[in-house]
Amino acid sequence: MQAVLDTIIDTKQRDSRLTWALCVASVVVYMNLYLMQGMLPLIAEYFSVTGSKATLILSATSFSLAFSLLIYAIVSDRIGRHTPIVVSLWLLALSNLLLIWVGDFTALLAVRLLQGVLLAAVPAIAMAYFKEQLSPSILLKAAGIYIMANSIGGIIGRLFGGLMSQYLTWQESMWLMFLVTLAGVALSHYLLPSGAVKAFSRETTAVSKRSRLLQDFYGFSHHLTDPQMRLAYAIGGITFMMMVNQFSFIQLHLMAEPYSWTRFQATLIFLCYSSGTVASYFTAKWLARFGQHKLYQWSWCLMLCGSLLTLLDTTLAISIGFLMTACGFFLTHSCCNSFVAMRASRDRAKATALYLCCYYLGAALGGPYLMLFWHEAEWPGVVVGSISLLAVIALAIIRLRYHQMQMKTVVVP
Repeated sequence: MQAVLDTIIDTKQRDSRLTWALCVASVVVYMNLYLMQGMLPLIAEYFSVTGSKATLILSATSFSLAFSLLIYAIVSDRIGRHTPIVVSLWLLALSNLLLIWVGDFTALLAVRLLQGVLLAAVPAIAMAYFKEQLSPSILLKAAGIYIMANSIGGIIGRLFGGLMSQYLTWQESMWLMFLVTLAGVALSHYLLPSGAVKAFSRETTAVSKRSRLLQDFYGFSHHLTDPQMRLAYAIGGITFMMMVNQFSFIQLHLMAEPYSWTRFQATLIFLCYSSGTVASYFTAKWLARFGQHKLYQWSWCLMLCGSLLTLLDTTLAISIGFLMTACGFFLTHSCCNSFVAMRASRDRAKATALYLCCYYLGAALGGPYLMLFWHEAEWPGVVVGSISLLAVIALAIIRLRYHQMQMKTVVVP
């Protein structure tokens, strides 16, 4: 009896350590990913580039991260979940040392491209790791905490970046970020239970390797040939393309006349992400009550009204507008996530990896796209560019609804 109790306690401790290890890792990853978004004014000044050009930093990191997600989805199936996460986190910490001595903007872009590859491991592997190691009763709670950690890491990273850009030099900021990242990685590695490593078979024959490569290819192609999956990927990617880059350009707007906000004050706009964090918490309940299509409609209306409201060009209107946009975005993101998970009857990890790839690819393309509108008409131009993206999202939502209604009308003999 005592042996059974000890086993139960050990299992609970291992599950708890795994949950918190991946949550700490998530905070570290998203802090590093979005730190530069809060430092755009300092980057522009230090590297002698325009504020709009500085936004390419976020695009470069998101671009390499997007495609690396697909690689990690395959690699972790081959060698396990534990090793890619641990190795990538330690390399991420060390890569921050390169940022201290970068000499020009091109070198900074190169380092951030490298960091995008390292940042992809945790978001690509974490949910699969949870599904393999945790019981269903604990999995939902762990997933909820993990998603909250994603949001918290993003908010902290942006605010931390703004605070450092206000009071520290570039080198001082990067040294501090290196030390914070190092501490977070060490804590995550310490918490990550070694017993959570799942044994993977390592077939070495040429035939099995070819077979597994074909299996990977067909796994990805299976989802890409599904029109409903393609539309969900497009909705999530284009929505993120608009929202995350709006937050970059609004900083430039708030630091100009008539607002003249400081670097740190401008990053306080990222607190509007909190409305999205709250919305994500209730999405599962709202999905069950109102259905996916209703939530898509409401979130689209929130993003449109929020974007238009910012044209009133007052602090209150901009704040409320971004609260509405963030809420609408996170509702859309949660709907797409749940749809992909439910729609995928096989190769679920690859389905999620493809969604996240489109998600971050949208972030990468959104910076250069909205920059064109910024150069033409500054913030009102960004709103026009955002509305054009919302028009595409609306068409994708209508098309997705059409496919779903078509399936319901099919008569099964």
